[in-house]
Amino acid sequence: MKRKIIQQLKLWKDNPARKPLILLGARQVGKTWVMKHFGQTEFENVAYINCDVEPLAKELFAADYSIPRILLTLQAITGTKIEAGKTLIVFDELQEVERGLHSLKYFQENAPEYHVMAAGSLLGITLGKGQSFPVGKVNVMHLYPMDFEEFLMAAGETDLCDLLHQPDWEILKILSLKYVDLLRQYYYVGGMPEVVDCFFQHQNLQEVRDKQTEILDAYRRDISKHTTATESIRIGQVLQSLPSQLAKENKKFIYNVLKKGARATEYELAIQWLMDAGLVHKVSRIKELQMPVKFYEDLGAFKLFLLDCGLLGCMTEAPASQMLVGDNVFKEFKGAFTEQFVLQQLVAQGFSPYYWSSDKTPAEIDFVVQTEHRVIPVEVKAEENVRARSMSEYIKNHPDYQLKGLRISMMGYQDQEWMENIPLFAITKFFG
Repeated sequence: MKRKIIQQLKLWKDNPARKPLILLGARQVGKTWVMKHFGQTEFENVAYINCDVEPLAKELFAADYSIPRILLTLQAITGTKIEAGKTLIVFDELQEVERGLHSLKYFQENAPEYHVMAAGSLLGITLGKGQSFPVGKVNVMHLYPMDFEEFLMAAGETDLCDLLHQPDWEILKILSLKYVDLLRQYYYVGGMPEVVDCFFQHQNLQEVRDKQTEILDAYRRDISKHTTATESIRIGQVLQSLPSQLAKENKKFIYNVLKKGARATEYELAIQWLMDAGLVHKVSRIKELQMPVKFYEDLGAFKLFLLDCGLLGCMTEAPASQMLVGDNVFKEFKGAFTEQFVLQQLVAQGFSPYYWSSDKTPAEIDFVVQTEHRVIPVEVKAEENVRARSMSEYIKNHPDYQLKGLRISMMGYQDQEWMENIPLFAITKFFG
């Protein structure tokens, strides 16, 4: 299995100004595998400790933050000799150890020659609460479910993946049927590494759904274990509402879907918990498509997407026949799966997407992303009708913004004066 983040980790390793690295991501996105694989391939040895299951981990930082003592204790626990530059030190589930997160500050200040990584399924929750976070003393990377390119590599389709990085769009058109077939599989399987591995190892669709159900159950256990009873209920309500929220024509998050009379103040903390845990992505509305888009954010209107399209399919109990045969999966549920797919790929590319909607008319632009040089309005079209009326009108009405739109659809590449069209499966090619 290949993950793109390994290249980023290599740059971190070789950077003389590096700091201890925190790897954030939801449960089951592959953090432990990535850290171990990176250590095994780039270092002579790995000193790995899971702070959740190793009882002696509780004593690591209890007395003080003496780095020589901590290193000696780590060596005793892991049986691995720790040498600067040759050993990767990995603290998994670091949030489970009191003072563990704060200890990274002392590695950075007193022992910068060591390579230290930390991760945890709910580490984002700990950071969200601001518990002894070593501000300015750590590097942070995010790991998400496998994107479509990583899925292609897991399928053994390295050539198809490589072609997405070639300048020729015509060859992608010739191979489009093969890409679309694999895209259907990705919609069903998603990008959770264990599920992807299970699919390609056994080709058992029911086993895929069983694995996805296990992951969703683990998320629910985390919620009940780490929150109060009231918070747990509210978080669960938000999570369970996502399929129906996304199946609406207007995907703006509606609190009344949770329960009649529900208010934002009741559920703000629940939504933030899900975001900090990496389980949902919040896409806020913006009022204007200008840089920097953050200035134009409307904090009162947003969409919520799940972290993975495969898990969304599992929650909706979408049958395999509907998702893997024909083009039903691209069209059904008001295009919810396709918008989820596009959002997932954009996030994996490092974007924080927004959306735009009019205050006066039903006009809406599905996503808005800001690159280093420009703001890009993005329309997502899963059906044969690919007119991007809202985006066209907005661009025509705002000539001073000098916008050029992007339409993502089932059609091949087209370059028009005001817009480019790219096929769904080639999002990473456009932004890569």
